[in-house]
Amino acid sequence: MDVELNVTLLTLGGFAELHKYRYLYFVVTFILYILILCFNSTIVCLIWTHTNLHEPMYIFIAALLINSVLYSMTIYPKLLSDVLSEKQIISYPLCLFQGFLYYTSAGSEFLLLAAMAYDRYVSICKPLQYPVIMNRITIYVSLVLAWIIPAFEIAVSVVLYSNVKLCSFTLTGIFCNNSGYKLQCVSSVAISIYGMVMLINIALLPMLFILFTYIRIVRISYQSCREVRKKAVKTCLPHLLVLINFSCFIVFDVIIVRLESDLSKTLRLILTFQSILFHPLLNPIIYGLKMNEIFKSLKILFCHVTVAGNI
Repeated sequence: MDVELNVTLLTLGGFAELHKYRYLYFVVTFILYILILCFNSTIVCLIWTHTNLHEPMYIFIAALLINSVLYSMTIYPKLLSDVLSEKQIISYPLCLFQGFLYYTSAGSEFLLLAAMAYDRYVSICKPLQYPVIMNRITIYVSLVLAWIIPAFEIAVSVVLYSNVKLCSFTLTGIFCNNSGYKLQCVSSVAISIYGMVMLINIALLPMLFILFTYIRIVRISYQSCREVRKKAVKTCLPHLLVLINFSCFIVFDVIIVRLESDLSKTLRLILTFQSILFHPLLNPIIYGLKMNEIFKSLKILFCHVTVAGNI
């Protein structure tokens, strides 16, 4: 343990062969970070500037991509700094704050996906009532709750962690996630129970709700005409792809991180990079390619950029 001005410092021990590949790590990570910011920001700007995209479905997509940017900003700047540093350390309070932002954005992702699933359910199963149900108030309330509920629940967890006694000061990851529970001298029953309750509230229940709505959509679509089935596939498939991608990330974070002693440092680092890369980078690609209106707007944008570049 390093102590400076009575601040507990933690060592981030998840980097493999950093002394050999320091600059390669930095270049690759920096490029990925820029791509994540550019891809997500481009889709959000298109939705913001095109009035034909000012519909609930696209507003939720924009919120989801903004959440991906916030998620990336929680991890990548500190990660880039650590790669170039001789010592990969972080203060315990800052580690708790990073964990708070990280899991708040993760919880918000599930709730935003649940809101999007409900929007698709109303659009396909109750089309005549859609303008009344999915009004501006419903949209704004859904967005606010999607960020406030996880923030509140994670804040309680941070308070619990801030009061525990630490006997280990080396994290086996490259940023602060749930592997921090192994730093405790004695495992806290209260933290474990609250962690399970929190996981159920902001991950399992939204996922069950999403599955329920899509089962209903499939049943209604199967009983309806071909046009309804086509609409259901076009609008629901991107959401399902994002849900599957993000669910795999959560499974890794919750389960594999706790089996870290059975994994080599290199394999653990590769899996971690995949989880922080694919989630924020694939979301804009999926929505950009699979949502027709967004794809059309992207084509127009690229055509304008190409013409401007040739002038």
